[in-house]
Amino acid sequence: MLLTRISPSSREVAHIERSASQTAPALNAPGRQTTRSSRRFSRLLGLLPAILLGLSLLLLWQMLVSSKTVSTFLLPQPIDVARSFWNALTNGLFWRYTRTTLAESTLGFVAGAAFALPIGYGIARSGLLARALEPYLAASQAMPAVAIAPVLVIWLGYGLKAVVVLCALIVFFPIVVNTALGIRTIDRDVIDAARVDGAHGLSLLRHFEAPLAMPSVLTGLRTSLTLSIIGAVVGEFILGDQGLGGLLTIARSNFDTPLVFATLFMLMLMASAMYGVARLIEGRVLRSLEG
Repeated sequence: MLLTRISPSSREVAHIERSASQTAPALNAPGRQTTRSSRRFSRLLGLLPAILLGLSLLLLWQMLVSSKTVSTFLLPQPIDVARSFWNALTNGLFWRYTRTTLAESTLGFVAGAAFALPIGYGIARSGLLARALEPYLAASQAMPAVAIAPVLVIWLGYGLKAVVVLCALIVFFPIVVNTALGIRTIDRDVIDAARVDGAHGLSLLRHFEAPLAMPSVLTGLRTSLTLSIIGAVVGEFILGDQGLGGLLTIARSNFDTPLVFATLFMLMLMASAMYGVARLIEGRVLRSLEG
């Protein structure tokens, strides 16, 4: 008898709980939507200083040219640069040269990272390897990329291979340093506890060292990605006539100053896009590790 009295009320309680659980998301939905909207507004508001600075520089540029303080041969009018940029964008000129620079910088970045990541890890984990390599790594930074280019011409000739190697050399050092820093800053107690639990070798690297060092490693990769574009353009100046660096050389030879500025803006856009993609991937990876 007691069970029959309790059961209906229990069913009623369960029904009320289910109704509440179904109603709660509907009640919270407007709040979540408002939160998303406020986040979008905050992001847009965060871009406002950069937009205002850009507009101020553009206005100053126009004033310098209009007042003839600077010759249009040295500094063309913004409208002329915009027209040259649009023409190069619509007639396929930028695409022909941009894809070469993009391929060279990407291949160089991948090649440099493939060598730098294991070497950075080895330096962090082996005192002997660190003492052997660190002096040479530090000394290599005193040698500018322009000085290496003639040697690459002798070894590899002009063209894609030499530019890719130059890009790889430029991105190598930042990735090594950030990888070594990320591994070295891991708490030793965490590593010791993992080893006590039986984690060794690849298991230790995969489940403990790599996730904990990932923020520093991703910072090095993101920085190096934009450096690879610099390496590609420098290489194109010296080692070949392709890519956006080659287009800059052609425009300079033809005294086409608007095209020079338009090409520089194209380089800035490409670097910003690659940096933005790297930041997006970095955020996704870090959120997945935290989750």
